[in-house]
Amino acid sequence: MSTGLLIQYIVVGLIVLVSVLVAFRKLAPQLTNRWFAAASIRLAQPGRSRLAHALSRRLQPKQATGNCADGCSTCGACGPKKPAVAKPAADTIMPLNFRSRQH
Repeated sequence: MSTGLLIQYIVVGLIVLVSVLVAFRKLAPQLTNRWFAAASIRLAQPGRSRLAHALSRRLQPKQATGNCADGCSTCGACGPKKPAVAKPAADTIMPLNFRSRQH
């Protein structure tokens, strides 16, 4: 295998890995936040390198702001809202008129 082909495989593999992570963060945000928080704790242990500590700070999930607009759902107070039932206007109601069949 040539060096160029090996570099190509590595680059394509990294692109696929990053795209899977981005899709997974969109589809399962709470699960990935737990994973990244666990990895951040492991990397922030004393005795690790500066690079590990910097990566630990980067991986920490964002903290909830306490605003109901951020959608964090940590307190349970921002649960799903009931859909509003639209009532038809009086002029759009058309009654059904049934007629008997003529044989």
